Amino acid sequence: MVTSSVLAIAVLIVSLVAPAPAGAQAARSSARIGVVRNQPPADPMHQAFVASLRERGWVDGRNLTIEYLQGEVAQFADLVRELVRRNVDVIFAPNPQQARVARDATAKIPIVFAVVGDPVGTGLVKSLARPGGNVTGLTGFGSDLAGKRLEILKELAPRIARVAVLWNPAVPDKVLEWKLMQDPARALGLELRSVEVRAPADFPGAFEAIARGKIDGLITLGEPLTFGHRATIIDFARFARLPTVFNWRDTVESGALVAYGPSIVDLYRRAAVYVDKILRGAQPADLPVEQPVQFELAINAKTATALGLTVPPSLRLRADQVVE
Repeated sequence: MVTSSVLAIAVLIVSLVAPAPAGAQAARSSARIGVVRNQPPADPMHQAFVASLRERGWVDGRNLTIEYLQGEVAQFADLVRELVRRNVDVIFAPNPQQARVARDATAKIPIVFAVVGDPVGTGLVKSLARPGGNVTGLTGFGSDLAGKRLEILKELAPRIARVAVLWNPAVPDKVLEWKLMQDPARALGLELRSVEVRAPADFPGAFEAIARGKIDGLITLGEPLTFGHRATIIDFARFARLPTVFNWRDTVESGALVAYGPSIVDLYRRAAVYVDKILRGAQPADLPVEQPVQFELAINAKTATALGLTVPPSLRLRADQVVE
């Protein structure tokens, strides 16, 4: 007669030697992630990414090593090549330029992005549902974002007629965003003036063109170049007394009038979910690209007062943050 204890031991042995079920994902004991950005690792976005990884069991310095390489846009290709040389397990390249140079550098190492506007149109993935290669992540762009930013600017400054758009045409996502602004601008009776910047040295000339152009308002199209120089743009807007719309909530805390866009912190947090799945065996080709679900509207009431503007009560009610 077989005793219950002998039977339990037999079951345990079978469970240890039996093959894993088809499709099961084996967790690694340790991993190395490469990150390329033009911001220091202490910023809230990267910290949200790291915290989200920690929640999923990946702790930097314990079972995870994060190879963080920081540099300007022009250095991204060299930085990515260095990560490929180090043979990291996953490359986190959050923005369009970083993701593009990472894709060009390797077809083998999985790549995750977080804030790419048009991943299909720019060739990063074959489709949102089936990326099909070694690249996947989250898009930070919605087709109506450009129009909503213009509407918000018009609500805050009803008399504006000419709006400068400060953007980087070297980023394909921004070309699409610029095109999508045209119809909403016409519907609102606004004339858009394109002001292009491709490198840090272009900002003084761009600001001079805006100052000469009898401009009433300013919108920036967010990507690493304008993000990295957002403090300079805020200072110029304050000096030129221009109501300005940004993508990033932190600009409002630094004195910008208004910001509207997807929560970048949330997108970075969700990007860590992709990294976790890949480290547990999932293939980027099978992980659908997801869209933003959390949007933020922030307004600086002090800046509005300094510009002689009144924040409408309806806009205050919709805002996630009002700096008084």
